[in-house]
Amino acid sequence: MNELLQKELKQILNGRFSLSESTRANYARGEDSYEPVLSQAVAFPETNEEVSKILKLCNEHKVPVVPFGTGTSLEGHVVGNENGITISLEKMNKVLSVNGNDFDCRVQANVTRKQLNEYLREDGIFFPIDPGADAALGGMAATSASGTMAVKYGTMRTVVSGLTVVLANGDIVKTGTRAKKSSAGYNLTNLFIGSEGTLGIITEVHLRLSPIPESIMSAVCHFPDLESAVLTAQEVIQYGVPIARIEMLNKDQMEISIKYSKLENVEPLPTLFFEFHGSESSNKESIKIVEELSKNNGGNDFKWAESIEDRNKLWKARHEIYYAVKAQGTNVKIYATDICVPISNLVECIKFSEKEIQQYGLKAPMVGHVGDGNFHVTVIYDPAKKGEYEIIRNFSDKLIDKALELEGTITGEHGIGLQKKEYLLKEHPDNLPLMKSIKRSLDVNNIMNPGKVFDLN
Repeated sequence: MNELLQKELKQILNGRFSLSESTRANYARGEDSYEPVLSQAVAFPETNEEVSKILKLCNEHKVPVVPFGTGTSLEGHVVGNENGITISLEKMNKVLSVNGNDFDCRVQANVTRKQLNEYLREDGIFFPIDPGADAALGGMAATSASGTMAVKYGTMRTVVSGLTVVLANGDIVKTGTRAKKSSAGYNLTNLFIGSEGTLGIITEVHLRLSPIPESIMSAVCHFPDLESAVLTAQEVIQYGVPIARIEMLNKDQMEISIKYSKLENVEPLPTLFFEFHGSESSNKESIKIVEELSKNNGGNDFKWAESIEDRNKLWKARHEIYYAVKAQGTNVKIYATDICVPISNLVECIKFSEKEIQQYGLKAPMVGHVGDGNFHVTVIYDPAKKGEYEIIRNFSDKLIDKALELEGTITGEHGIGLQKKEYLLKEHPDNLPLMKSIKRSLDVNNIMNPGKVFDLN
């Protein structure tokens, strides 16, 4: 990066521009298995206009840019660029407006889901999309995130009604409206959702919110084997039960979570976590059906989280799963992957995954948003052990092939980043030329998070 560009960026940012190695190291990667890559500098803008000026300059000088939110992504999305700069959006963390009567709000990109829900707490409304980490809402839009409540409330594609995006040339564009629906032209909002910072930087997000349910009830049910648990989840969906969450934890994951999150009155067995949202009468009706389906598949009696504190502890344990697995050793790394298949194929896919994990001799706990056919495998490995990463990648290749064979997708919510680029070519070989054409059109000099999602050249 030349001195002229450094000087101009320092003038724009007024002290919020760092060349120090320690700062650059803090923004060199996410929660992934990649080695950190230090960008040449880190910028900390506070407004759309500052982001616009930074990108305009970087585009003129052909300097790559990596957008950075909370750094919780798992596929290498925010690994730095040694020839470019990282733009941290951490100072863009304000809730800009809330419209309680219309159930929507507008926030800056680095407002986190927990921060937003704390802000909304007294209004009787909440934001329902909840990936395990306390992720930034701009990053969640950029990766098309979802989480445990997707089965009822959908994904980021469902709840984002508009975006403010700064393009590579510095143009600021606003997509979507506050209206419930629109047929006005191309759906540019959904073009940027899932684009992972390769088409522009999302700086503001307009979100649809939901009313807090009258009754929320959570329970745990253990099963004799994983297949029985997954089959129960499949049947719950196929019966049309309006459930808010169905989360699967296999035996290995339950053992880890019981110790890490200090869970009580639960056993290290294949388990489903259930949550029901609605009126008291509708919840009772739904619970009766789900209990019957569970018992038919060998499930034990439901263990209820009676108080709000118990319920919060239960779901906190679910959200801590990645960190619980990561805490299994001091020098271990985690290879995290996710796939998603049609609900009718979920049992077959999870059985296949369990069998391959055993054959490869891997320690790989499994969890899943099984209500929508999405599950995760978190493989624990020692990076110093020769050949272990290659074994894991072979397992991952087989799992991806199985997901595609079952008409699923290579990722339900993690995104592509660096780790799944070759898998994207397997899933959408006919789409990639069009994706590249869009990328070239919006980012002529390929400065926006280059090398992520796909290689342009």
